[in-house]
Amino acid sequence: MAIKIYKPTTNGRRWMTGNAFAEITTDTPMKKLTTSRKSSGGRNSYGRTTSRFRGGGHKRRLRMVDFRFSKKDIPSVVETIEYDPNRSAFIALVKDADGEHRYVLAHSTMKVGDTIITSADAKAVVGNRMKVGNIPTGLFVHNVELVIGRGAQAVRSAGASAQVVSQEGEYTQIKLNSGEVRFVHKDCFATIGVVSNIDHNQIVVGKAGRSRWMGRRPHVLGTAMNPVDHPHGGWEGHTSIGRQPTTPWGKPALGVKTRKNKRTDRWIATNKRGSRVTSNSSVS
Repeated sequence: MAIKIYKPTTNGRRWMTGNAFAEITTDTPMKKLTTSRKSSGGRNSYGRTTSRFRGGGHKRRLRMVDFRFSKKDIPSVVETIEYDPNRSAFIALVKDADGEHRYVLAHSTMKVGDTIITSADAKAVVGNRMKVGNIPTGLFVHNVELVIGRGAQAVRSAGASAQVVSQEGEYTQIKLNSGEVRFVHKDCFATIGVVSNIDHNQIVVGKAGRSRWMGRRPHVLGTAMNPVDHPHGGWEGHTSIGRQPTTPWGKPALGVKTRKNKRTDRWIATNKRGSRVTSNSSVS
């Protein structure tokens, strides 16, 4: 991926960078594979704000990306590499051997004309999707399925990848970007390679208006509010917190552990801090 650097014609442009979209081959999506997408503005079904600082932004159409990969053993040819406004990674339009078109997540080296296939025992080459139990250790994968038949759930954002660490019994150990090592059943599928748009995290937004185009409203610090609006509020101007940091609703914040779902701890071999959580013998 190439990063585009703007000339400093204004203060907002001075440090701004953008995506050069060198890999993109078309700017027009296939209409039958898109649908309308209504923006929530951070509101729930009652119209109440449940996610703060969201709203506005450019209108988007939803691309129907195939994460379930229900077609097995049918080769597909890549026709275009496209931009998707709803995700950080690029997507690819592929045509199956039976003539059907689908959108899939593009990997970092995907090009027009490449052939990919989803098969339990496909060749272990970049772009192919296969059972994690058949993937050699050391290879990087993405679009990882965590529950058999549910489709890809993990490792889908730009530049993300996970590494197959070992094959033990019924399960494969996969190391995620965070450093966490998880047990994944060998019948789950994963795609070989790294997700496209690797330099996405290098982009500098540059100005507040560009954030508004993306549907992000200004984030206001609690210390700038009144006491009635936030536990950090009050006093003269913008002062220090002066107490243990909390959320607007009084819950501990800033560095406090929030993971409570102990039911899924059995699938974590080593957490992101390097601590051993469980062993393969305890997975059932």
